[in-house]
Amino acid sequence: MRTSILILGLLCGAVQAAPFAYVPNEKSGSLSVIDTATDTVVATYKAGSRPRGTVVTPGGRIYVSDEPAGALQVLDAAGGAQIATIDLGESPEGVGLSPDGRWVVAAVELSNSVAFIDAQSGKKVASVKTRGKNPEHAVFSPDARLLFVSAEEADSVDVVDVAARAEVATIKVGNRPRGMGFLPDGSKAYVACELADKVYAIDVANLQVAAVIPAGKRANGVAIAPDGKRAYVSNGGDGTVSVIDTSTDQVVATIPVGKRPWNMAITPDGRKLYVANGRSNSVSVIETANARVIGEISVGDLPWGVAIR
Repeated sequence: MRTSILILGLLCGAVQAAPFAYVPNEKSGSLSVIDTATDTVVATYKAGSRPRGTVVTPGGRIYVSDEPAGALQVLDAAGGAQIATIDLGESPEGVGLSPDGRWVVAAVELSNSVAFIDAQSGKKVASVKTRGKNPEHAVFSPDARLLFVSAEEADSVDVVDVAARAEVATIKVGNRPRGMGFLPDGSKAYVACELADKVYAIDVANLQVAAVIPAGKRANGVAIAPDGKRAYVSNGGDGTVSVIDTSTDQVVATIPVGKRPWNMAITPDGRKLYVANGRSNSVSVIETANARVIGEISVGDLPWGVAIR
């Protein structure tokens, strides 16, 4: 009991100083909690049997997809206690959070759909079918008007009108689209296409591809700097992160990280990027100002991504 109280106190105190990074570890069935002020793991939470997509709400709830259970696990961010399990049916993967924190969405692979969950009540309120097969990630535009859904087996991005709860467009991209991210002003979105080794920049106003950017081998995760000047793309086959200048859509740096980097997250101040290295069982910490790794944090087995709140 005393240990639990000490950990809870540490987490609550650290919230005031710096955000936490939450890392879902697929093989361990756990979440590693990293204090971004010290870049150390301060807690480990049980998170189902195979956690993947993860978001943390402003209200302090963690939503984690658990593929074998066909559900989202809901945890208390401060102490890791399980609050609820939300049944989604079949193989949920990527999880997204609306900018206002109202909606949690989950891409459900086998049913080719996106589930909408009220973040406060934890209730599933809608399910939207997607044309593309095997949806992987679901990401809101900054104004929460649109939801982009990457369809792995359709080589496309499905566009969902959030208010209408219906798909309104399909954008063709490269082979096996995975991670996505919007610029803060919503003008462009970047989509990593794993088997194409490329990143597709999408003009959001016209819902058309504006540029195709060569990346490293097996481009996967995407993170966007808070000021919108840089897009970061993890390359799972190369063990690198590509840095894209969003004004020119050119790669301006390549940063070596661990083995099989997957999904990533950047701190709200934009100073540090956290990269989950699936085959290294670690998270690389990149100092964005100098585009260099400044730390390597050991986490659980097969980390899938990072959520920062």
